[in-house]
Amino acid sequence: MLRERLLGLRRRDKRLLQVAADIVLVWLAMWLAFVVRLGTDELIDPLGGHLWLFALAPVLAIPLFVRFGMYRAVMRYLGNDALLAIVKAVTLSSLLLALAVYWHRDAPAFVPRSLVFNYWWLTLVLIGGLRLLMRQYFMGDWYAAGLGIPFVGRDDTLPRVAIYGAGAAGNQLAAALRMGKAMRPVAFIDDDSSIANRAIAGLKVYKPKHIQQMIEETSASEVLLAIPSATRGRRREILTALEPFPLHVRSVPGFMDLASGRVKVEDIQEVDIADLLGRDAVAPRVELFQRCIRGQVVMVTGAGGSIGSELCRQILTQAPTALILFEHSEFNLYSIHQELERRIQREALNLQLVPILGSIRNPGRLLDVMRTWKVDTVYHAAAYKHVPIVEHNVAEGVLNNVLGTLNTAQAAIKSGVQHFVLISTDKAVRPTNVMGSTKRLAEMVLQALSGEPAPLLYDDASGVHQVNKTRFTMVRFGNVLGSSGSVIPLFREQIKRGGPVTVTHPKITRYFMTIPEAAQLVIQAGSMGQGGDVFVLDMGEPVRIAELAEKMIHLSGLSVRSEKNPRGDVAVEFSGLRPGEKLYEELLIGDNVTPTEHPMIMRANEEHLPWDEFRQVVAELVAAVKGDDFQRVRQILRATVDGYVPEEEIVDWIHQQRQIAGEGPVAS
Repeated sequence: MLRERLLGLRRRDKRLLQVAADIVLVWLAMWLAFVVRLGTDELIDPLGGHLWLFALAPVLAIPLFVRFGMYRAVMRYLGNDALLAIVKAVTLSSLLLALAVYWHRDAPAFVPRSLVFNYWWLTLVLIGGLRLLMRQYFMGDWYAAGLGIPFVGRDDTLPRVAIYGAGAAGNQLAAALRMGKAMRPVAFIDDDSSIANRAIAGLKVYKPKHIQQMIEETSASEVLLAIPSATRGRRREILTALEPFPLHVRSVPGFMDLASGRVKVEDIQEVDIADLLGRDAVAPRVELFQRCIRGQVVMVTGAGGSIGSELCRQILTQAPTALILFEHSEFNLYSIHQELERRIQREALNLQLVPILGSIRNPGRLLDVMRTWKVDTVYHAAAYKHVPIVEHNVAEGVLNNVLGTLNTAQAAIKSGVQHFVLISTDKAVRPTNVMGSTKRLAEMVLQALSGEPAPLLYDDASGVHQVNKTRFTMVRFGNVLGSSGSVIPLFREQIKRGGPVTVTHPKITRYFMTIPEAAQLVIQAGSMGQGGDVFVLDMGEPVRIAELAEKMIHLSGLSVRSEKNPRGDVAVEFSGLRPGEKLYEELLIGDNVTPTEHPMIMRANEEHLPWDEFRQVVAELVAAVKGDDFQRVRQILRATVDGYVPEEEIVDWIHQQRQIAGEGPVAS
């Protein structure tokens, strides 16, 4: 096709073609200027008395067109700046031509003074009009730009989308969709009543209360949110208003992502669940954020996990001298190391980034790392967190979550670490599962050690008391959106497959928080600890998982299949609580909580065992695990963890299989 041939020309050939076209248009504008002024072309003599004028017009115009960058603009992406450049160049060339006409008052052929004005506006129309026309031609979508040219076909097979937000982002999105030709924008929706029922970029603007009318008039099946600067609270209001309609709702990226250049406005994505929850994050307090990081050597265990990796991203912004990435998964360590290395190079950050493969089950490795790099602050995020999996891998859960935390804390004491922050969970409060009970024991490890200025460490053959200068802090919070094992990606995948969406129980509720917000609050809470503190993050209101699933179905443009609506698109099925799962989570064991200097962080005051007594508990627990005595493990957990009430017998799959096979315990 001609369009592909023109687009395939070399840049030099394209510019020569543009220059030639502009010369012809300048001559045509000059001819028409005479005709408009004189009413006839009989007095025009372009090859005789008016030759100097026809020769001078392009000589004056073309260099100015070049100077104002008219031949640098890409025709398909011609914007307001290019149009303004055309106006400037044509106006200046017309002024110069007026001077030339004034200087040649004694020319042999008659040149009327008003000719220059006619030449100016005709040149604008021809030069600018041709470029706008060619822009639409190269975009390949004549009708969609609102030109309404008759007999020009349009592709009605494209999905019809309405754009929520008629501002700059909305207009950019409409232009991008027209060029991409994957979707067809058919309307704007906007809260601004001053532009309601008007047309912007050829699209009618509807008020939010007229969405049903918009659907009927345009047959739109999707809504794209183009409101990158709106707060999460406002986005939640919009999503709630859109939920009753059969529209698939998606959004363009947030304002900061657009400003940073990481994404473009046409990068459409599914609705952020954080918007659905409507929770606006509180900006971090700089003095708390920097206290344990700036100018210090920081180590993150579990650095490749959901929380650990986000902690590393946040720490990177606060100018530590070195960041130690401690991780037992080679792939996770490689991924986060590569990401942070690219960021350090891009932003020219001055710090040492050290990837260390290792396990928190190896106390010697932990001690070597902390002593070698003289670590100042440790964020301990390494843990097994998946409730059903840990429920049937009891030995690994205890050894990793309890003994691993103990190893890391004792290595911190021996190497003189100043700050130690444990990332805990709301499942540690009155747990019904092994994961929660082992995380509560991990908290108790730090609480017990905090009360000892010179403890005799667990399993220390030297028998020497260690001077304890480490300030231990624990931060407890609920689920984070997008973490490994989160229900959100699972629901999305199930909806994409057509369902059913599986929820464990109709009444199950959970607290939710975004990973960046959780990481920021963890860092700030860790800065406020005095030693042995248990900090609890304000998670907002708990969310019913069944309602969340229904909202996700509705915002995908589908309906929920139920007894009341048997013809719905996607069913929600209840599979029953998984092993160790609770209907609802709590953040506090008791009611003894006090506020802190941060509005989103509370301090819990909870009972714990003294170190000498707790050390014996750990010894008994580890001996029971290594002896495959899981009944004893159950007894120790129930006796030690306040509120631990398992809903069923503890079953370790390996131990169970060996019993079935009639084998004895295998030494660990």
